Amino acid sequence: MATSVLEAETTDAVSPMVLALRAELASGTLVTHASFSLGDLTGEVANGQDSLWAIIRRPQKGGLALRLAFAPGGIDAVKRLRPKPGETLRLSVDSAIGRHIVILNTDGLDLHRLRVTVELTPAAPLLVPFLPRDLYPLDANDDPTGAVGIVEAGQRGVNSGLLYFHIDQPEFGSVLYFQNLTALNGYYRATGTKPDGAVGGKWPELGYLPPSPQQSGTPPVNPLPAGKPVTISDAILVLRDEAPPGERESARRFIQMLGAAYTALDLPPVEYRDWVGRAERTLADLDFSPKATIRHYGRRYAHPYTAAEYPDSMVQLALIAPMHDFARWSDTPIALQGEFEAGLEKFYDKKLKSIRRYLPNVGEDKDADAVDSWYLYHPLMNLGRLAIAGNARARDLFERSVDFGIKAAHHFDYKWPIQYNVTDFSVITEVAGADDRGQTDVGGMYAWVMLQAYELTREERFLHEAQAAIDAAEGMRFNLNYQANLTAWGAAACLRLWRITNIERYRLQSYVYLASFFHNCAIWESEIGHAAQYRNFLGVTCLQDAPYMAIYECFDSFAAFECYLRDSGPDLEPAARMLISEYCKYALDRAWFYYPDALPAEALATEIRNGHIDRGLSFPLEDLYVDGQPAGQVGQEIYGAGAAMVYASRAFHKVEDAPFQLFCDHFIMAQERTGARAISIRLDGGETCTAMLSVIRKGRAKLPTVTVTTVGGDVVRPRKRGRDRIEFHVPASGRLILGWV
Repeated sequence: MATSVLEAETTDAVSPMVLALRAELASGTLVTHASFSLGDLTGEVANGQDSLWAIIRRPQKGGLALRLAFAPGGIDAVKRLRPKPGETLRLSVDSAIGRHIVILNTDGLDLHRLRVTVELTPAAPLLVPFLPRDLYPLDANDDPTGAVGIVEAGQRGVNSGLLYFHIDQPEFGSVLYFQNLTALNGYYRATGTKPDGAVGGKWPELGYLPPSPQQSGTPPVNPLPAGKPVTISDAILVLRDEAPPGERESARRFIQMLGAAYTALDLPPVEYRDWVGRAERTLADLDFSPKATIRHYGRRYAHPYTAAEYPDSMVQLALIAPMHDFARWSDTPIALQGEFEAGLEKFYDKKLKSIRRYLPNVGEDKDADAVDSWYLYHPLMNLGRLAIAGNARARDLFERSVDFGIKAAHHFDYKWPIQYNVTDFSVITEVAGADDRGQTDVGGMYAWVMLQAYELTREERFLHEAQAAIDAAEGMRFNLNYQANLTAWGAAACLRLWRITNIERYRLQSYVYLASFFHNCAIWESEIGHAAQYRNFLGVTCLQDAPYMAIYECFDSFAAFECYLRDSGPDLEPAARMLISEYCKYALDRAWFYYPDALPAEALATEIRNGHIDRGLSFPLEDLYVDGQPAGQVGQEIYGAGAAMVYASRAFHKVEDAPFQLFCDHFIMAQERTGARAISIRLDGGETCTAMLSVIRKGRAKLPTVTVTTVGGDVVRPRKRGRDRIEFHVPASGRLILGWV
C-alpha cells in the first residue's frame, strides 16, 4: 500500500478474487444466514462457494464486502450458534480444512463499529501458502469494480494493521479498517511469518493479506497444528457517513475513528517502573564511566554512543536539558550538567553566527560542514527550554544562533532536504530513498523553536516564522512524518500557535501531525521472536521508513505531548486526548526495556553499528524491533540517557510534609493541597481509560493509611499493597481526592 493518497478508479485489471465476488453478488446465489444492523447501515452474513461474507450496505450509496472465512474447496455447512454475552452473532463454518468460528459485534450508537473475530481449528496440520484479502468496496449495484474512492493511509511495515479510505462514488463515506494484530500472534508464531505491510492492497481488493511464506519452489513447512484453535483475523471496521472535505478534517476523523477502534481492544497491562532510581544510576554512570565522556579543549563532553563517536551539540543538549529537569525536580544540583554546559561555547561558529553540530577538531572521517536538517533545530529547542527556565548561558547561545536557523528556513523555503552544507546551504542529500521526500516535519520543530524565541523576546517576527513553517506543511497529509519526535513537536507547535493567535486552522492542523504520528505507531503487542521479551504496544517507529522503535524519539515525543496536552482545552478532539495520554502511559512501561539490563542477554545484538553494548551501564539501547529482531543493533545511546530523567521528572510528584511521593502514568494537570492530609488531583486522559496512581514510600518512614476517592464519592480500592508502594487504578479523566492518616 503506497502511503500517499491514491485515487482508485474503475479498472479492467482485477484479480480472480474480485471477479468471483462480483459474479456471486450479481447472480444472487449467495445464501443468507443472518442479518444485523449497524446504525443506519444494513448488514447480512451470507456464503458463496468458498467464502462467508458480511455485506454492509448504505441504501443507494454502496457498501462493503468483508470476507469472514475462506474455505478452498467449498463450504460444507454454516450454522448459527448461540451468541455469548456481548456478541451480536456467532457462526460456525465447516469445510475440508476445518472449522471456522466467526463472531460479530456491532456498535452503532456514535461512530458505527463492527468487530469480526475469526478462529480456525484445522482438520489436519495445515500449511498456508496463501489466503486472500478480505475487504472490497461496492458500488450501488454491489459491483466491486464500480466503486471509486481514495485510500488515505495503509499499514507501514509492522506498525498498526490499519487502512483508512473513503468511497466517493457512490457516496458511502469513510472507512477505517483496523486489524488487531495482537490477537494473531499464535498464527505468526506457528507459521514463522510476520505481518509486514499486511494491511493495504490495490483498489478494489483491500484489507488484510495474512502473511505466508514467499512464493517460490520451496513450499511452506510450518503448519497450523491440527485440532488447535488459532485466531486468524480480528478486524474492526469504523464507518462514517460522508467523505471528509479536506486534509485537516480527514486527519481529525482518522484520529476520531482510530480512537473508536482503540476502545474496542483488550489493552495490555502496564507495570510500575522506578524511573527515579534509573535516573540516579544513569547520572552515576555518566559521571564515572570512562565510556561515557571525553575531554576536548579542557572541557568534558558526552559520547553519542558507548565509547564511540564524536561529541556533537545535539548530544550534549539532549543530556543537559533532562538533567536540568531532574535537578529542578529533585532540588539537587547536578555538577555534571554544569561541566557539559561549560563546553557548549566551543560549538559556536562566530563566522556562521550559529551553533554547529561538531567541535572544531572533529576527525577527518566526518564532514564537519554536513548537517541533517533537524540537527540544526533540535539543539536550539533544548537551548530554548533552558533559556525559558532562566539559564542565562543557554539564552545567550540561543539568541546568537536563532537567526541562522531562520536564514536556513528562508533558503529552503520551509521545505528542508535530508542533509546540507551549513556554509553555503548546498544540498548533500535531497530526499530519502524510501519516499523521495526531504525532512517533511522539520518545519514543526522549527515552528516550536520560533515560538520559544517569541516567548523569550515577544518579537512578532518569530511568531510569523512559526506560522509560515506550519502553513508550508499544508497538503502533506499522511506523508508528513519524517521523524516521530519532530512530528510530535509540530503538533505541539500548532496547538501553541492556536493558543497565541486564536486562529482555528492551527488547532485543526495539529490533527494532521497527530494523524501522521499515530499512523506510524504499532498499536499491538508483538510476541514474534525476541519481541516476546519486551513491550512494544503503542511504540512508534522513529523514522517514516525505519524498522525499529527508538528511545530518543520515544521520550522526546513524551515531552512534546506534555506540552500539547497542557495547551489543550475542551475544544480538543477527545480521541486525540485519549490516544496521546495512552501513548505516554505505555511509554513509561515500554521504555524500560530499552535498557540492556532489562533484557535477557540472548535478545541483544552481537553485531553493533556504533560502539558496543555494556549491560552494566544504565544507558538505553537505541533500537527495539516489533518483529523481534535482536535489540541494540544500532548501539547503546548515551544521547538517549536523558530518558530516565524526563520520565522521572514528569511522572513522579513530591508531596510536601508527607512520608511519600506520588507516581502517575498520566500527566497530573492540576494538584492542590486541600487539607493537612488531603490532596486534590485532576487527570485529563481518555474518558473510558484507566490510569495508575501509586503512593511510594519516601525514606525510612512507613506508608500511612491512604484513601483515594473520585469526585463522585466512589472509593477506589488498591490493586497492590506493599511495604514500599500502594497502587491504585483510577479513572484517567476527572478529579480525585487522596487522603492519608
